[in-house]
Amino acid sequence: MSGEVAEAMCDLEFGGGKVKEHSTSDRWHVPWYDRFVQPCLVELLGSALFIFIGCLSVIQNQSDTGSLQPAVAQGLALSLLVAILGNISGGHFNPAVSLVAMLIGGLNLIMLFPYWICQLCGGLIGAALAKAVSSEDRYWNASGAAFVTVQEPGQVLGAVVAEVVLTILLALVVCIGVINERTHDALAPFFVGFSVIVAVLAGGAVSGACMNPARAFGPAVMTNHWDFHWIYWLGPLLGSLFVGVLVRLFSGNGKNSPIQKGR
Repeated sequence: MSGEVAEAMCDLEFGGGKVKEHSTSDRWHVPWYDRFVQPCLVELLGSALFIFIGCLSVIQNQSDTGSLQPAVAQGLALSLLVAILGNISGGHFNPAVSLVAMLIGGLNLIMLFPYWICQLCGGLIGAALAKAVSSEDRYWNASGAAFVTVQEPGQVLGAVVAEVVLTILLALVVCIGVINERTHDALAPFFVGFSVIVAVLAGGAVSGACMNPARAFGPAVMTNHWDFHWIYWLGPLLGSLFVGVLVRLFSGNGKNSPIQKGR
């Protein structure tokens, strides 16, 4: 065996002390995986974990503190997930957040629909896991943590307005605290989580404070509860659309540094 071949084989082994030279196909494959596949997988995982915790916090809420337990559980869960996974996918875990990120330049348009699909699938997985670990009576008493706050048509307008306004709060925190490089803060993941806590405490009794179509979609599928489900698409998407336009108008030249450079 020639010395060149032996050296090449050594380069393929881990711990050999050599840096592996990538072939031409590898150089194309690795960026493609990093830029497209990996972020989508992270959005799937993060959405599943967040919605599992969100559903479970409602299903297991037996205290007299109202929305406090779900608010704190979901806010802290989102903070942790954004902190540990945000550098890979942006840490959206929410179709409304992905929409506003795309509008201000934090996400390529080509990634928007893959993100949405992964987030919705993550919602299904999270809701299914919540059902699997919950007792049957408690699960159905909470409707699988589907959004059942709106019970009659007279509540619809208030719920839509609440979802729009609360999503505006969340989207502003994401845009200003996370995506915009000039105003980005190291504590941004926790600001995002705190905004969820505030929103759930303030609007939980009005609309459920969803602000996330994937959070509503997963448990709705698992419980077959679709009454007024459209509210939890229309409200968050309108809120994120408003913030996207607002940020574009006030950013002047629109130079918002995205959290996912090159995605």
